[in-house]
Amino acid sequence: MRVVVQRCMKASVSVENKIVGKIDKGLMLLVGFTYGDTEKEIDYMVDKIVHLRIFDDENGVMNQSLLDVSGGILSISQFTLYADTRKGRRPSYIKALNGDEAKGLYQLFNQKLRNAVELVEEGIFGADMKVDFINDGPVTIILEKEGNLDGK
Repeated sequence: MRVVVQRCMKASVSVENKIVGKIDKGLMLLVGFTYGDTEKEIDYMVDKIVHLRIFDDENGVMNQSLLDVSGGILSISQFTLYADTRKGRRPSYIKALNGDEAKGLYQLFNQKLRNAVELVEEGIFGADMKVDFINDGPVTIILEKEGNLDGK
């Protein structure tokens, strides 16, 4: 599982020119799943994301979490996080989890975020989305937790 975490001042996602998700101060997440990802990886990521100390405290030091600042989350499904560009010029997405399985994990991820944070908005899985946001800082962090592919 990969998540690109971007601290933002505001963010929104539109489908067919209609805003379907919108937050003010918080985190904009791009979320991708691969084979072997389970609820275990989701639990790890949710805990890491909501406790990640990347918001400024009163001294301007990144020392506060999303929970500390009562921020929101905009979660966007992003299978292209698993693009393999090592060969040729056209990315391969063979490592991205298939749509049905990824959708189920994405929905579980968002539900677990909602259990931890008051405001969680999301895009529409599989839709052609337009994302608009103001990256604050800019602060962008890539998180990754590998699933268990061999069943151990």
